Amino acid sequence: MARITMEDCLKRVHNRFQLVNMVAKRVRQIRDGAEYLIYSPKNEDVVTCLREIAAGKIKLKEKKAQIYEPVKEQKNKPDEPVEENKDQLDEPDA
Repeated sequence: MARITMEDCLKRVHNRFQLVNMVAKRVRQIRDGAEYLIYSPKNEDVVTCLREIAAGKIKLKEKKAQIYEPVKEQKNKPDEPVEENKDQLDEPDA
């Protein structure tokens, strides 16, 4: 079989980082008992996963962007201890 290249896979996945994450997840799935999607004898799991992606057998699921809530401002100033923790502070010697 011909050698698999990153360019073959990047035709299907447009980001190298996503490609690496996809391959890593697929390798874990295979090692946990998932079936191969293509026949690729005598190849390591990573190479087989790359071949599966290049063949279009594995696709990236699009997730909606997560919207994070803004951080609420603190009621206390950063230098002031919280009321409930004041008793735990050491009193300075006079």
